[in-house]
Amino acid sequence: MRKILITGAAGYLGSLLHRRLTEQFAARESSGKMAGFKATSGSGGLVSATSVRDSEVRIVATDVAFPEMSEDREICDITDPVSVDRLFAKHRPELVYHLASMVNPRNAEERARAYAVDAEGSQNILDACIKYGTSRLVVTSSGAAYGYHASNPVPITEDQPLKPYTGFAYSHHKQLVENMLAEHSATGHSPDVVVLRSGTILGANTKNQITALFEKPKVLGIRGSNTPFVFIWDEDVVGALMHAGRKSDEPADSDRKTSYIAPAGIYNLAGDGWLPIQEVASILRKKIRWLWPGPLKLLLGIARPLGLSQYGPEQIPFLQYRPVLDNTKLKEVFGYTPAKTSKETFQFFVKSAGLV
Repeated sequence: MRKILITGAAGYLGSLLHRRLTEQFAARESSGKMAGFKATSGSGGLVSATSVRDSEVRIVATDVAFPEMSEDREICDITDPVSVDRLFAKHRPELVYHLASMVNPRNAEERARAYAVDAEGSQNILDACIKYGTSRLVVTSSGAAYGYHASNPVPITEDQPLKPYTGFAYSHHKQLVENMLAEHSATGHSPDVVVLRSGTILGANTKNQITALFEKPKVLGIRGSNTPFVFIWDEDVVGALMHAGRKSDEPADSDRKTSYIAPAGIYNLAGDGWLPIQEVASILRKKIRWLWPGPLKLLLGIARPLGLSQYGPEQIPFLQYRPVLDNTKLKEVFGYTPAKTSKETFQFFVKSAGLV
């Protein structure tokens, strides 16, 4: 039986991936290509994979946020190495999708928790993969791993070094995780690792701190910067994740249990092209409110502690120097071409959200 584990499965991407994987294998069963696998309706509106006798595939979803456990749902806090070890000892997954992360900690306490989830939790997952013989680990990272620097090339490719950036917790933590994974990959031991550095993810129902910027009466612009955005459709993210886990019919390498169609490595995950803030505003049919970075940084430094804004001073370079991801390697080496360009993704989101 092939076992697939998804961390962060109660989250935005995790729930989408869980559903798509389950639908895929259920469709194979109904067409007679797979025996002993069925789909049932799970809690929270998700479709859940249910393992039965002689099943060929079992999908196990795990998240600390699940309200209760079931046959294919495990409650696991990945910051606890004992809980992670117990989870892996029970299921011994061949393929692991590690999606668990905290995006926007709002204070020191939340930042400490984010570090525990992102850095320590990822180490626990990797250690368990090594111990229990996982053949492939697929990790969602972000273009934020490059850091928000004026010196970033436009567009930026995967061979560029990750420049330290501690001002934005999410960026810093992604750098730490990627450095840890790079050290492991250099050993040549299992599991092999696929890292997907995504641009801004948008879909029909996306709501986060970035989409909140697009909902304001005017679009925020930083003088001296065109604030470039690269977007990726959430369904394309799921498609790339599934591609990363697709097995090849060719024989496995001598030191791995299985072989995969897509080679291990690091890949920028974004639709073709990018949109400067002027084009973003044009699609939204809104004007741009241009502000100087210095006074804005001072203002946000006062407003957030008072609860008047969800944004802090670290958002200024976040808007000024957004990494523009080159997706050539994704298409030519990894073998996945996003269905939507950056512009098409943004237009789809804007229409779905009723912003025009």
